[in-house]
Amino acid sequence: MSRRPFIVAIDGPAGAGKSTAARRLAGRLGFAMVDTGAIYRAVALAATRAGVAFDDDARLGDLLPGLAIRFEPAPGGGQCVLLDGEDVSAEIRTAPISLGASAVSARPVVRAALLGLQQRLATAAGHRGAVLEGRDIGTVVFPDADVKFFLTATPEVRARRRHDELVAKGQPSTLAQVLADQQKRDRDDSERAVAPLRPADDALLVDTSGLPLDGVVEALADEVRARLAARAQPG
Repeated sequence: MSRRPFIVAIDGPAGAGKSTAARRLAGRLGFAMVDTGAIYRAVALAATRAGVAFDDDARLGDLLPGLAIRFEPAPGGGQCVLLDGEDVSAEIRTAPISLGASAVSARPVVRAALLGLQQRLATAAGHRGAVLEGRDIGTVVFPDADVKFFLTATPEVRARRRHDELVAKGQPSTLAQVLADQQKRDRDDSERAVAPLRPADDALLVDTSGLPLDGVVEALADEVRARLAARAQPG
């Protein structure tokens, strides 16, 4: 029987740099990339479009089975997020959808419906390995991941990164508002009853506050390569 693809779990709060680091790490290693945050964002967008409240479990339960969420390579690199065949990569990155993603991810009906999808995307045939980033990858989605990282940074650094990202996308927002939204999302994600944001007991903690992105990615890659080498040893 063939061995399961090598699974890399990257968790952490918003603005810690995990999405960008995960994409670059996957590219460097030749692994598949599964952006679980984008999946929850797509659900929040679908609910918004359908007029479904983020806490309406009954209607969310009706909505979810009909959604087709998948990833495809983007022109020039990276990947597109498709919702029912439509590229929604930009639309799911707005501030309202960010907060919506946090809200729907707290609903057990949503998490239960998406758990299998995340696992299937990561272990699809042909994958040598997969990098998954989110908030509960190492604790819930793949508690037996081959390596787990928990990326973090100071609240001020994380808010500044998010503010700069929004400005670059032409989405006006004040730094104070970004920080307030971030604090709410941190609180919601950490205090939710289902799969709260927290490091797995065996996760490696990485503070990215003063580290350049390339340095973060190289440190993660070094650890993955070491564990791949150990995995390849007989016995």
